[in-house]
Amino acid sequence: MKDGPDIARIAALIGDPARANMLTALMDGRALTATELSQIAGVTPQTASAHLARLGQGGLIRQRKQGRHRYAELASPEVAGVLEALMGLATTSGHLRRRPGPRDAQLRRARVCYDHLAGEMGTQMFDTMLARGHLFRREDEIVLTEPGSDFTRDFLGPETQTRSRAPLCRECLDWSDRRSHLAGRLGRAMLARMIALGWARRAEGSRVIRFTPDGERQFQALFSS
Repeated sequence: MKDGPDIARIAALIGDPARANMLTALMDGRALTATELSQIAGVTPQTASAHLARLGQGGLIRQRKQGRHRYAELASPEVAGVLEALMGLATTSGHLRRRPGPRDAQLRRARVCYDHLAGEMGTQMFDTMLARGHLFRREDEIVLTEPGSDFTRDFLGPETQTRSRAPLCRECLDWSDRRSHLAGRLGRAMLARMIALGWARRAEGSRVIRFTPDGERQFQALFSS
């Protein structure tokens, strides 16, 4: 096909192993320097800068300068969604770079996907909110219902009232669970609230979300079917 979206260009940008490692590292929503990303990708800082320039030109990342450093971050939640879906495809197809280990189990249980909760606990929250009528599938979108508005207002307070051009609710395919979890402004707010309540914290240098024993109990009380 000569006309239409050029998926080959995007695929080529993601397909380089060093660039793929950089993009994956940015999946936890942090902004990282070229030096940090070079260490993750196993290339020199100069090579990392060249890769980042290509990713920026391709619209997959954005860079900003602060002080003496330039920081890179994913360009949008849509980029994170594509990467998450590709991880799911790679997992299903058996394309794994290493054998599963303890960290894999933690990632599968609960992790951050750009800015929202993913893994088993993320899909559990999404499924429970659907089952209870807090969320509703309407054609190709996810809608927050009136009972859902009451529920999230009680849990989040005024957080749900913030205005943004970003979608309130968005479905994101989970790479490890092969089901959907909740993204969008609501997904981001739900994870932020759990962290603010002390239920969970982000593991340093990892996408893993660790729930405390009490946080796990509170989560299960709220999102058990």
